[in-house]
Amino acid sequence: MSVLEGCAGGRSSAYAGHGMVATSQPLAAQAGLFMLREGGNAVDAALATAIALTVVEPTSNGLGSDVFALVYDGNDLLGLNGSGRLPGAFNPDPYASLPESGWVPVMTPGAPRAWADLHRRLGHLPFARLFEPAISYARDGFPLSPVVAHFWQRAAERFRGSSFQEWQEMFMPAGFNPSPGAFWKSADLAQTLERIARSGARDFYEGLLARKMDQAARARGGLLRGEDLAGHRSDWVVPWSITYHGHTVFELPPNSQGVVALEALGLLDPSRRDDQPAAVLHDSIEAIKLSFEDALERVGDPEDSIRARDLLDPGYLRQRSAALRSIPNPFMPASPFLGGTVYLASADRAGLMVSLIQSNYMGFGSGIVIPGTGIALSNRALCFRSRAVGHPNRIGPLRRSYHTLMPGFLMGEHGPLGPFGVMGGFMQPQGHLQIIQALLDRGLDPQRAVDQPRWRWDGGLRVVLEPGFPPDAAEALRARGHEVIRADSGFGFGRAQIILKHAGGGFVAGSDSRADGVAAGY
Repeated sequence: MSVLEGCAGGRSSAYAGHGMVATSQPLAAQAGLFMLREGGNAVDAALATAIALTVVEPTSNGLGSDVFALVYDGNDLLGLNGSGRLPGAFNPDPYASLPESGWVPVMTPGAPRAWADLHRRLGHLPFARLFEPAISYARDGFPLSPVVAHFWQRAAERFRGSSFQEWQEMFMPAGFNPSPGAFWKSADLAQTLERIARSGARDFYEGLLARKMDQAARARGGLLRGEDLAGHRSDWVVPWSITYHGHTVFELPPNSQGVVALEALGLLDPSRRDDQPAAVLHDSIEAIKLSFEDALERVGDPEDSIRARDLLDPGYLRQRSAALRSIPNPFMPASPFLGGTVYLASADRAGLMVSLIQSNYMGFGSGIVIPGTGIALSNRALCFRSRAVGHPNRIGPLRRSYHTLMPGFLMGEHGPLGPFGVMGGFMQPQGHLQIIQALLDRGLDPQRAVDQPRWRWDGGLRVVLEPGFPPDAAEALRARGHEVIRADSGFGFGRAQIILKHAGGGFVAGSDSRADGVAAGY
């Protein structure tokens, strides 16, 4: 039976008094927990976890990733946009559509710079120390966890042929079979991590590693250049929010798609609760459709996404909520955004809390690996969906695309409750909505909230229900005009992590059984 079949459930929420880390891979969670035990704060723990994930879960992220983060520093909630831009020399004219792999969809990596920026502002331990677990995993090797092995095997089918020789040498060396428990290591990746650690990420953007990326691009017809890397910057941003059932839900502004979840929450009638489950389910699906319909026209490069803020205006929400019809909206997006992402949450007893997400997009990304470095580059340019002048998500040089990454954070009436997130491309805002409903409408604890069977809108009238969804819910949706599909596995419904402050002190956390992960604390 596939490791992805069904939604296993059965876990209990994790409790801890001093600090907590939750993510999709146990070895990465241990890296973050180690930093907490060594006197680091939640930012140190988050960064050590994120860096380790580039090694132990390369199927969903890497050194070519983008990063978005929400950080509660004890007083304020801060936002960081660590997404990359298209190379300055990019010209979309030769392409009717972008290829999924190769150099064309590669964008400037944002992750190492974002790590350094987060550490510079909020970290406590030395930056280089945060890399130690990841370097050890890369140098000495680690055993693949089951879900990682599953996606590694799928990628091996995708990246065949001479165009992906470097990927094959890196991730499918002779004699390696990516099965659960199989050991993988990379001396090249370990050395690259050491260079980033020693230089505070400067080597990646201005030193030897930057030159190697430039040289590899020139040799293969790519457009990424040293000046693109040297010019890359993260942006500190003000989070956006919506009030829902007496709580405040925070997301990042564009180019993140976080506004989709916020608008959907703002469209829903708070008087409809568990006593009207069929109506709540229908309205939730329709709210997601309307929110995607709005966001796909207003979200893209941050400088051109000014109108997206209007989606949260109370007057607009009242007007738009009238479109929550009893008959399903047939809106069909041009093409759903795909997944391939890691998410993590961390918290410490001093009050710092982190919600962080990073991704190469579509698993291993573009399939491009820089020779001798272990750097795998993204294919995030596939998220550009327009060439129309004035459209916020139009493709062009030095532009940021509409971005699927969206860390979440929940505040209560008296202060912060904690970070949450769901990875999974088009599923992310749908997952955020369902997690918030599980926590606030139904009062579930974090583990029960992430274990609940989920629905996924796939465009038009099509709604996919995860195994475990009650049969009467499916029938109620069909009666309202939805095209209902019963999925045979939990694949494609996102993978969530939650850490919340507990009323009795300390923290309570949940980690999704759809992944290999764990919530670890002490």
